[in-house]
Amino acid sequence: MADNSDINTVLSNSLASDAATRTGAEQQLTQAAENNFPLYLATLVQSLADENAQGTIRVAAGLALKNAFSAREFARQHELQAKWLQQTDQETKTRVKELAIQTLSSSNAQAGQAAAQVIASIAGIELPRNQWPDLLQLLVQNVSTGEPHQKQASLTCIGYICESQDTELRTALIGHSNAILTAVVQGARKEEANLEVRLSAITALGDSLEFVGNNFKHEGERNYIMQVVCEATQADDARIQQGAFGCLNRIMALYYENMRYYMEKALFGLTILGMKNEDEDVAKLAVEFWSTVCEEEINIEEDNAQVETADQMRPFYNFARVATNEVVPTLLQLLTKQDEDATDDEYNVSRAAYQCLQLYAQAVGANIVPPVIGFVEQHLRSEDWHYREAAVAAFGAIMEGPEERVLEPIIRQALPILITMMEDSSTFVKDSTAYALGRITEACSQAIDPATHLDPLIRSLFAGVHDSKMAASCCWALMNLAERFSGDFDASSNALTSHFNQSVQTLLTVTSQAGAETSVRTTSYEVLGAFVQHAATDSFPSIAQLSDVIIKRLEETIPMQSQVVSIEDKIMLEEMQTSLSTVLQAIIQRLEKEISPQGDRIMHVSLQILGLVGAKSSVPESIFATISGLANAMEDEFVKYMDAFSPFLYNALANQEEPALCSMAIGLVSDITRSLGERSQPYCDNFMNYLLNNLRSQTLSNQFKPAILQCFGDIANAIGGHFETYLSVVAQVLQQAATVTAAPDGSYELYDYVISLREGIMDAWGGIIGAMKISGKTEALQPYVQSIFQLLNIISQDMNRSESLMRSCMGVIGDLADAYPNGELAEVFRQDWVTAMIKETKTNREFQSRTLETARWAREQVKRQIGGSASVMQQT
Repeated sequence: MADNSDINTVLSNSLASDAATRTGAEQQLTQAAENNFPLYLATLVQSLADENAQGTIRVAAGLALKNAFSAREFARQHELQAKWLQQTDQETKTRVKELAIQTLSSSNAQAGQAAAQVIASIAGIELPRNQWPDLLQLLVQNVSTGEPHQKQASLTCIGYICESQDTELRTALIGHSNAILTAVVQGARKEEANLEVRLSAITALGDSLEFVGNNFKHEGERNYIMQVVCEATQADDARIQQGAFGCLNRIMALYYENMRYYMEKALFGLTILGMKNEDEDVAKLAVEFWSTVCEEEINIEEDNAQVETADQMRPFYNFARVATNEVVPTLLQLLTKQDEDATDDEYNVSRAAYQCLQLYAQAVGANIVPPVIGFVEQHLRSEDWHYREAAVAAFGAIMEGPEERVLEPIIRQALPILITMMEDSSTFVKDSTAYALGRITEACSQAIDPATHLDPLIRSLFAGVHDSKMAASCCWALMNLAERFSGDFDASSNALTSHFNQSVQTLLTVTSQAGAETSVRTTSYEVLGAFVQHAATDSFPSIAQLSDVIIKRLEETIPMQSQVVSIEDKIMLEEMQTSLSTVLQAIIQRLEKEISPQGDRIMHVSLQILGLVGAKSSVPESIFATISGLANAMEDEFVKYMDAFSPFLYNALANQEEPALCSMAIGLVSDITRSLGERSQPYCDNFMNYLLNNLRSQTLSNQFKPAILQCFGDIANAIGGHFETYLSVVAQVLQQAATVTAAPDGSYELYDYVISLREGIMDAWGGIIGAMKISGKTEALQPYVQSIFQLLNIISQDMNRSESLMRSCMGVIGDLADAYPNGELAEVFRQDWVTAMIKETKTNREFQSRTLETARWAREQVKRQIGGSASVMQQT
């Protein structure tokens, strides 16, 4: 690569369309970087700065340079930064930076853009380390005195620097806010004749707004920034308008408290005009401005509801409420701008307006109702489907926000009309009607009268399930109805009982149709599971019959395994098996012990599927969940399946490459041992070995550890005194886990992990203490009593705790007192912190009754304990 023509050839090949040529060139570049990194950089920057080279060659050189300093993966990024900082001499660094800055002034726009990326990558390394202090001033000077192409490249460079997500760089940029603002505001002014320069400036301004908080505190600077942005919304170039409205959105999110004056003087009118702009991208961003306003005001009201004193309250200006009568009608008109050809995930102005209307309803509550209902009444029966669809969409959009007492009479009046609209001639109208019904059933289901509305509503929704366009919305509404009308868990009947059999039959028909789309079949099975889950006991005979159908369908998937010839076949089969397993889980959960006659068939088909599915499949997780439910239902009778099933369970416990399956297996060990009790003992040696191996694993994340520790407690509870075999090893693990703490400046994730870990420790000790007490082996616990109390004491002084952790602690305190009934622990139980910890838990009004009852029980056990004499603490 010493020869200039050689490097240009390699760089050209790095952009080749031929994969082999491109890969070969990339390998040559990588090798050159490894052989002599400073020379590699010097050679590339020379090509970047070469005015005689082709633009594509210079772009390739810039790309290779950027990749020499930055990478997406954190570890690789750190490694590349170290090469620049530690393996590159100062002369080369200076040369690279000077030529990159020089290339910003190139008349070749491609080269200027490439240089901007290179400079931004180096800035990401040097600015946080207080190096290259004059960089931003150089860029400001370029914007002030440079030619248009130099201005544009320099502004683009500032934008690249500011858009970085690197925390250290973002912190460092705050100190450069004056220079950044000087450059971008100068370039964004209406006096800037070059539209490309102005566009680059407004884009860079949007990226830099987070760093100019100090400037926004000064009224004069703030006024000038807002003037430049507001004027940009009226530019002749739609791209600049888009950038300006994007800036306004960001400004509102960052500096809401400073926006009152500007809303009154300009922003209100500008954004209304923007929403009516013929350029859809401009209109969308103007709509999003009001979405941002609503989001901010929703958050502020939530925050202010939680403060203790008035001086802690955030400023709240009611922008959305004041503007309701102007903004909402504009949004409603935009709802009629539907695109018939838009895909489901395509974001257009109509969908932007719908999202904004949803947020508006949450922000202003009942104030949204008059303008929306007026629009709905006017257009619900319009001959133009665009207006019918907009009317029904608007109605659904306001279901969350206004109080239910406001919405209920309106919904009752509207439901008969909406139900008839499920048969509209327009598919778009039908789909939006189904979605609106889903919103109603989720947010305001109390308005649905079972005597008047339920029958026609269910019929119309089931009719829509057959239509792939409407199926998802119909199924969502049906699941909401199942939950809403479920009644008491053990009730003999509920409002859905008379519909249950027909509903099941319809869903079985839809899911069995050969031409049914996978998504329709999957959502229909979800509805079936929900109807089973919320069924009353009168429907149990039907559920038992359903179990036969579902098991048969699962059995029929076995031969399909050998017919899979494509990825699509595999995905379809796995989704079918997962859906059927999920329905079967609901059946088992509802029938409980009554599912036992089907146990043999369920286990037979489950083991067959486990034996056939390949690696990285999601099906085993679903099968394990089914088996877990069966074990809970059959209790110790499940033991007859263990010899056949245990190899699959062991394999899953050992499968650290598939964490989700391994996690499922750990939970399943807990379920099985709880169900089998002492009959699980023959399998516990293997369980313990796999669980201990997983604790030591470098592959599995720490999040697995609390569940494993809890599993130890479940095993101990199940096998009683036999757990003594594992006690010393497990106790050592628990004592080691107890040393994990979160530093005061630790992350929220670490705090949550410590709480979960301590819950796992306490659950483990609770199971072990109970096991040793029942088997008369409490003397085996004596060496560990002191360490248990040490952790309890730490928890009592740490405010980082949860209700479930305190409940587990109360359980352990009570269990220890109960395990040594002759006062052996009286000395430690007399300590003030024990009494205070119990009292604090017992009197916490926010805790559930079972936590309070556990604390009262612990207090009673401690009272009995304090009368004794001999001390276990002294014996240890």
